[in-house]
Amino acid sequence: MSRPGRSHRRPALRVLLDGTPLLGARTGVGRYTAALTEELASLSDVDMRAVAFTLRGWRRLRTVLPHGSQARGMPVPARLLRACWLRGPFPPVELFAGFTDVVHGTNFVLPAAARAAGVVTIHDLAFLDAPDDLPPSDARLPELVRLSVRRAAVVCTPTRAVADTVAERLDVPADKIVVTPLGVDPAWFTARPPSEALAKRVGLPAEYLLFVGAAGPRKALDWLLKAHEARPDLPPLVLVGPGHAGGTRDRVRAVGYLSDVDLRSVVAGASALVLPSRDEGFGLPVLEALASDVPVVCTDLPALREVAGGHASLVPFGDSEAMGAAITAALEQPLTLSALATRRAHAGGFTWHRCAELTVAAYRRAIDASSRRGRTDSGR
Repeated sequence: MSRPGRSHRRPALRVLLDGTPLLGARTGVGRYTAALTEELASLSDVDMRAVAFTLRGWRRLRTVLPHGSQARGMPVPARLLRACWLRGPFPPVELFAGFTDVVHGTNFVLPAAARAAGVVTIHDLAFLDAPDDLPPSDARLPELVRLSVRRAAVVCTPTRAVADTVAERLDVPADKIVVTPLGVDPAWFTARPPSEALAKRVGLPAEYLLFVGAAGPRKALDWLLKAHEARPDLPPLVLVGPGHAGGTRDRVRAVGYLSDVDLRSVVAGASALVLPSRDEGFGLPVLEALASDVPVVCTDLPALREVAGGHASLVPFGDSEAMGAAITAALEQPLTLSALATRRAHAGGFTWHRCAELTVAAYRRAIDASSRRGRTDSGR
């Protein structure tokens, strides 16, 4: 019989997640991992730790995690770890990082584990559609991802569109998939156009179209550049993100990677945000632009349709004439106050706290599934 007043709160859920995306310049997966770790660290019923799969740089993880969070490293080259995990469940991540209830592969790959329940996030399936775009170090990524979703008790995806594709193309049961939409930081709703000092430092024109994202074939910048060049009446185009070399050419300005604070101002000052992607799993810049009262023109893809919720101009992929026309229309048709409020309300429905809540629910679901599987295996 329990004593009066004694708490029956269950012990904190021990979570170990892959923090490797937190190292280096952050693109979509890095920003997702950073926001998720911040939210998990704030929950009283979660004991969150992170591990980095890099031989030399893992100690830097300590400087980018939320205050009080523990960092662990696996002192083995990532390429060797992946090769080992393709052959079997050794070395288990607990060998270096300690016991945990759940291991979360935040970036497509689920680390091998001895006893912990596995959760893996699949952000998109671009690696299947365009394997030639992968760097040599990721040549076996498709094989590793397929293995990861088989090992995982739960697979997380950022959109229902990706969930449906994962179920079909990776042969994952629908009841094993949990959709955990990304969120919009509240600071985007108060973002202001760049100051004169920032505009001068970055080299921004007075008016500009904006592309945000890392350089790479799946972002289809060639299509956007062609559409932009064909309409000299359009404002200059500014490219923001890792891999874009600095300099100006043919009304195009590449400014490279920006801090979160500078990025918010640059987005808020844009005449329109344009996302010409060939493939997207979520499209966070779309929501951030909606929160900043900036018109959005993007490719007509299932994930972008889902995330935009009818508040963006959608263009068939590769149609340069349609892209140019959509940008021109977005610039010539100012948004009404009512439309701006509706767009903000839509973006406001996506929060990182909600993402974390759904992810924690996925963790507990994974533990239950692993326990049931363990009981079944022991009864054979």
